[in-house]
Amino acid sequence: MINEADPPLSLDALRSGDRAEFARLVEIYYTPIYRLALKMLAREQDAEDVLQNTFLKALQHIGEFEGRSTLSTWLYRIAANEALMFLRRKRPEVSINDEAEEADDSLPMPEQFTDWCCLPEQEFATAEAKRQLDQAILKLPEKLRVVFLLRDIEGLSIKETSEVLNLTETAVKTRLLRARLALREYLAAYFSERLLSENEK
Repeated sequence: MINEADPPLSLDALRSGDRAEFARLVEIYYTPIYRLALKMLAREQDAEDVLQNTFLKALQHIGEFEGRSTLSTWLYRIAANEALMFLRRKRPEVSINDEAEEADDSLPMPEQFTDWCCLPEQEFATAEAKRQLDQAILKLPEKLRVVFLLRDIEGLSIKETSEVLNLTETAVKTRLLRARLALREYLAAYFSERLLSENEK
């Protein structure tokens, strides 16, 4: 998420080519854009390429930014598109904007379902739990993965996520639910073991 304490960027300065202001934009958005790219692509070099291309395109096209969305939404849109284009080059079947399936309300329920309410909060903050989550995120189909990352990791609203991905808010909500259900199933085995260990104490 973006640090709300940062002074607002001057769009006029950015459009006029102010290097100091653009450097501040990079400083503010470097970490969230890199984090999004890394969790989408898994490889540091690929994430760095997406990061570089995102800021390069932002620099080239800042004059075309009309302010109809927030600057952060615009940057996330560039980064998400760059990451998805990278995936498409490797897997041409990857698509993000096909909403035909969103009309299907038959969301599959997880085959494994673990009640994690009894686990101590610190269990979810361990390095191993975070590693398990990262691995589970990478198992998600790309169009679910990017929605989950933008909404639940980067903290964008449903509306902002829909603007970034050029999807309807209904499609975002549906994909987010599918992603959360899938992640719950992917992580069921790990947290079942943790719950069993906790109960044996």
